[in-house]
Amino acid sequence: MSTTSTADSTGKSTTGRDAEKRVSKREFIQRFARRGGVSPNIAQKAYQALIDELLDLVAQGNTVTLTNFGKFYPQTHKGHRVQFAKDDAGGEVKDYTVLKFSATREVNRHIQTDEEVKA
Repeated sequence: MSTTSTADSTGKSTTGRDAEKRVSKREFIQRFARRGGVSPNIAQKAYQALIDELLDLVAQGNTVTLTNFGKFYPQTHKGHRVQFAKDDAGGEVKDYTVLKFSATREVNRHIQTDEEVKA
């Protein structure tokens, strides 16, 4: 795959797939509304409800499985000592949790590009 460097709408330089494939939240909601045959206002409310519920459930330690799509789950990382420079006394990163997503095999097959299929 070739990578090209261009500037996005904010003037920041981007490379590769991001240069042409980035979709804003506003555009996503507009496309979601069109596909669902609902108003952008309803789509915005549905989007926000989905994100809020997903984050609340995962923050409580749950794994959220969306059949035929994938699962969202919390992944905890252990804290560790860090040192940023040779003369720095260092510090410590405490334990932290991140949101992880694992797509189903079907979803991964669906998003493959022609170049990936040929490889």
